[in-house]
Amino acid sequence: MNKEVTPPSQEMESHAGKNGSILRDLKELFKAVVLLLNILPVFTGYWLALYFTNASFNDHWGIFLLTIIGSTMVMAGALLLNNWYDVDIDTVMARTKNRPTVTGSISLKTVLYMGIAFSVIGFILLLFTTIEAAIYAFIGWFTYVILYTMWSKRKYTLNTVIGSISGAVTPLIGWAAIEPAYHIVPIILFLILFIWQMPHTFAIAIKKYDEYKAAKVAMLPVVYGFGITKRQMVVYIACLLPLPFFLAQLGTVFIVASTILTVIWLVVSIGGFFTKDDWKWAQVMFLCSVNYLALLFLMMIIVTIPN
Repeated sequence: MNKEVTPPSQEMESHAGKNGSILRDLKELFKAVVLLLNILPVFTGYWLALYFTNASFNDHWGIFLLTIIGSTMVMAGALLLNNWYDVDIDTVMARTKNRPTVTGSISLKTVLYMGIAFSVIGFILLLFTTIEAAIYAFIGWFTYVILYTMWSKRKYTLNTVIGSISGAVTPLIGWAAIEPAYHIVPIILFLILFIWQMPHTFAIAIKKYDEYKAAKVAMLPVVYGFGITKRQMVVYIACLLPLPFFLAQLGTVFIVASTILTVIWLVVSIGGFFTKDDWKWAQVMFLCSVNYLALLFLMMIIVTIPN
């Protein structure tokens, strides 16, 4: 009896395809871009704590690894639990329909267990740094998973304000791993992130208006329209203008550069009142917000690198 033999080359392609599929699933599941954007503020908070306490990075390698790995695992756990809980919404929205929780390539039970495991391990690792760092991580996790995902996201337009707290605590985690965060610098970093997330999220909500509406998610533009959303975006971005001046110790170059970045973003946001293409404008606003945050926090690191 003849058997059809699969050529080795096709077998290798099949394995490569499976591996690629697994990597894509994991990337979707962990929301890789979101995770990376949250790691940068943790590192910045940690780096600036070393700078302002005159501590040596080389003397704190162990704490650094525990802080970065622990906070990343806590955030990953929160994102996994968000995927597990929001599977019904993700099924409706085009931007999330390829998540493995929707396609079924990874079971919901597996995602739930992974979310719990990542969260617990992350908290344990952070407890080996300082209790304060672990507390900030828990505040972020609780706010995102319970107060945002499970309570406010589907009911109240204030969900964006509530969700912003979870992202804003990230530099506090990094700073508190070295020094108590009762300092003007981590407080300002918290405020920058908290305020930044509002226009950033609103830009996404305008871009994905139809999807959020179909999924019945109470985003501001869905409930109250684009006009009030654009006005709030301008106000929030304007509120960022004075904050770099509280970081005068980072130098004049940082203050000038950060002010220029904020003014550019503010001008783009005001342009929203005159645009005929809200989707295109929201896309530009989204790109401005991502680049703004990355450049701002990278500048904080660069200007404090020892000569």
